[in-house]
Amino acid sequence: MKRILVTGGFGFIGTHLVERLLADPKNIVHVVDNLSTSPIDVRQYLRGLSYQGLIGGSDGVLRQGHVEGYVFTFDIKSVRDYFAQETLPHYDQIYHLASVVGPVGVLKHGGNILSEMVGDAYDIMNYCKRFGTRLVDISTSEVYGGGRNGYCCETDSMIVPPKPSARLEYAVAKLACEVALINQCNTAGLKASIIRPFNVAGPRQATAGGFVLPRFIKQVLANEPITVYGDGSAVRAFTDVRDIVDGIVRVMALGKNATVYNIGNPNNKTNILDLANRVQRAVTTTSQITFVNPKDLWGPAFEEASDKYPDASRAMEELQWQPKAGLNSIIADSIAYVRAARRD
Repeated sequence: MKRILVTGGFGFIGTHLVERLLADPKNIVHVVDNLSTSPIDVRQYLRGLSYQGLIGGSDGVLRQGHVEGYVFTFDIKSVRDYFAQETLPHYDQIYHLASVVGPVGVLKHGGNILSEMVGDAYDIMNYCKRFGTRLVDISTSEVYGGGRNGYCCETDSMIVPPKPSARLEYAVAKLACEVALINQCNTAGLKASIIRPFNVAGPRQATAGGFVLPRFIKQVLANEPITVYGDGSAVRAFTDVRDIVDGIVRVMALGKNATVYNIGNPNNKTNILDLANRVQRAVTTTSQITFVNPKDLWGPAFEEASDKYPDASRAMEELQWQPKAGLNSIIADSIAYVRAARRD
């Protein structure tokens, strides 16, 4: 049996990753998640997976159970609280996904993002060195700061814009964790690899963090205006969450130590106005596209991301990773999920 810890396992990417890991009956998956960014109702989600288990303690917190015959356990705690415990299981692998997230979601955490992320990272790194546990750290494509006119390769220099913001603090915090992790791999025996995902999208993604695709879908299904920020020319490369998860699992199995991998679909490179048009065409709606200033919606602290799309050749060559889902497929699956959720 292989014992695996997933921090942030009840998040958007995390739920898809946990399901992928649970598909192997040799895996025991432990999730640590404080549910601060989870897009799901945990109890309803587990019931949908034929959950049979225990509700332990007077606080009613779910402690452990079985999904489709595979054992897993989890705690609803912060990462730091979890690793502060005197006794912890021995994990063979850790996937570190827990983080504040989203262009809107990071705003209320400004000034605290760096300390929270770095603190979590060091707790996890210290644990992994102690037990010889392999770590995959989920970073962000935000570290590139826009790359070369949006093109982002792992060998490029990082660009730090001059204006401080919560979004910049998020990017710098992720980059600081990357640097510390790589240095500990090179000097202290840590076994770890890093993933920089690009514009993850698909079923279960919520609007709460400010993510664009679920926002457009919610608007067209409600026959509301489709709010495109600025002139809609911002460049993105949307990647299906299940393709991202496949990349994450491959990095754990095959990734080189102290190495960064872009996981993103360059074939889905587009701009936000095109995305809005695609969503509009996919649904019978009276919604019309309108152009807005996001600062009018979210306040002066909001900052839009720079253009970005990946060079994913390292992952494709070293891991044999190939993204499968085209942009229209991602949109269709996301619409189907939102419609199903509205019926429940």
